[in-house]
Amino acid sequence: MKKTSMALGSGGARGLAHIGILRALQDSGDYQISSIAGSSIGALVGGLYAAGKMDDYADWVSELSLGEIWKLLDFSYSRVGLFKGDRIMDRLAELVGDTQIDDLNMPFSAVATDIQKREEVWITQGSMFEAIRASIAIPGFFTPVRRNGRLLVDGGLLSPLPMTPLLYHDAEFNVVVSLNGNAHQPEPKKPVPDEAADPQDEPSNKLLQWFQQTRQSLGFENENQSNSNSVVDIFAQSVEAMQDRIARYQLAAFEPDLLIEVPVDACGILDFHRGKEMIDLGYELTQQALKNKG
Repeated sequence: MKKTSMALGSGGARGLAHIGILRALQDSGDYQISSIAGSSIGALVGGLYAAGKMDDYADWVSELSLGEIWKLLDFSYSRVGLFKGDRIMDRLAELVGDTQIDDLNMPFSAVATDIQKREEVWITQGSMFEAIRASIAIPGFFTPVRRNGRLLVDGGLLSPLPMTPLLYHDAEFNVVVSLNGNAHQPEPKKPVPDEAADPQDEPSNKLLQWFQQTRQSLGFENENQSNSNSVVDIFAQSVEAMQDRIARYQLAAFEPDLLIEVPVDACGILDFHRGKEMIDLGYELTQQALKNKG
């Protein structure tokens, strides 16, 4: 088997396709994943894989409904982020445990962004929890992470395709996964019904009610219709445009042995309730990419 190094890109919920991609490479029997670099959602999935916890995470996220996702979001009521991310990360911490990157059986790099120095940061030591938390800190959504005197936010801001760390990994084969591939035109999908909040949980119930009332303005009310003027859609398109341009420059400088591209319109960046669908898509795309490579 070929010793294979993975660069797992950023792109929100589309990154759940990373799970299917890693599984497909394993199942092929030709590739031994020996090192991983991940940015944002790529750091989350890649870190869990390196820690041997990816399947547990996949089982959890495959069952999440939109209502359950909303209940996991905790408002920070601060000027630095809409959500603290503690509820989500507490659940992830349960999966990862007290894992230290130094103790993994493979090199792992979580890419974050030093927002003050405007530079890319590779986290290759210390707490896996802290590394993932920094790499997924989407500016404006989740509060930044302070680490070693740095203020860290989402790695996809400067490095949507974390390929440079692969140059320092001892591998025979490099696989890069981009979550900003060319758009396709999938069949319209039926809206996924929300799961009702626990009637005993009054705060969550009120938050969910408010969320449902604002779904239309945010662009979630009709998922199979274009919402090009919604707040979330404008934010998502802005991020995707920026990441697409940076990713093009990164690919021009680094040619991987295998590039797997997840269509940018496969799902929205916040559509984590479509986990199983994205995992299956990643598996199928990898099978096709391997077949095309011959």
